[in-house]
This record gives sequence, C-alpha cells and structure tokens, in this order.
Amino acid sequence: MARVFVYGTLKKGQPNYKHMINTAKGLAKFQGRGRTVEKYPLVIAGKYNIPYMLNIPGTGHQVAGEIYSVDDQMLQFLDEFEGCPDMYQRTLMRIEVVEWEGKGGVGEARATAEGVVECFVYSTMTYPPEWVSLPYHDNYDSSGKHGLSYVLRESR
Repeated sequence: MARVFVYGTLKKGQPNYKHMINTAKGLAKFQGRGRTVEKYPLVIAGKYNIPYMLNIPGTGHQVAGEIYSVDDQMLQFLDEFEGCPDMYQRTLMRIEVVEWEGKGGVGEARATAEGVVECFVYSTMTYPPEWVSLPYHDNYDSSGKHGLSYVLRESR
C-alpha cells in the first residue's frame, strides 16, 4: 500500500471523488486530512479549470487535502488519470497531518507522533510560465468563490 495526498478534484465532495471509491479501479482508504509542510502554488488553469499544484517549493501556501492509503492497482489508475508523467509528476512530499482517521500499524503511530507523513502527490513541473502569475489557493473547491467551474472529462 502507498500513501497518496489529493488536493483537487479527487477529494470528498469534488467532481472526481467517484474514482477514489470505485473498487474496480483499486482500493483507496481515507486516512485523514493534511496539508503540505512546504508552501506550493495551487492554481486553477487551462480551459477546463483544472487545479494544479506547481512544483515550486517555498512559494504560495500550505495546500490542504486528503491522505489515502492505496493499493498498486489504484496507484496505477491514478498515474493514468493524472497523465503521469506528462501533465503531472508523482513525487514524494512531506504532509502535515491535520486530522488522522487511519487505524493500526507502525505508520499510524509514526504519523501521529511526528505529525508528518510522506505521501505521493501529483504536482507539475511542466506548465506554461504564465501560470506562476495566476492566483494561488490553499484549498481547492470546484464550486469555490474563484468562480472557475471545473469541466469534467466526459464534457470536454
């Protein structure tokens, strides 16, 4: 099992959360809520208003999201879904645990004791330079006050 941190459309209540609970794509178990230890720019960009975490550590905000434990099948699905490695790159990042629901195992004890876990995160280093000047967000919500409605893949 691998740990994945999601900050955009895959979170609970967001347009692509359905994929996280579709067991035909693999298993994803919600572990808790967290935020990046380092600051990153989270922007909403492109004609489909997709959230992107730009891999520029130290710029932007601590980004809020959810921590999941996923099996190899789900990790492979997420790689494909996120267009890895072209659109997003899957990298390990330190995530500060805000609220932990995970049960059992050494990982839980270590996570709660230190308050930080390492998770795979889909961020990007392959983006147009003008995205750096877009507004930065600390928490993505597809129906947030930014007014930029996410366009589902089925509708593109």
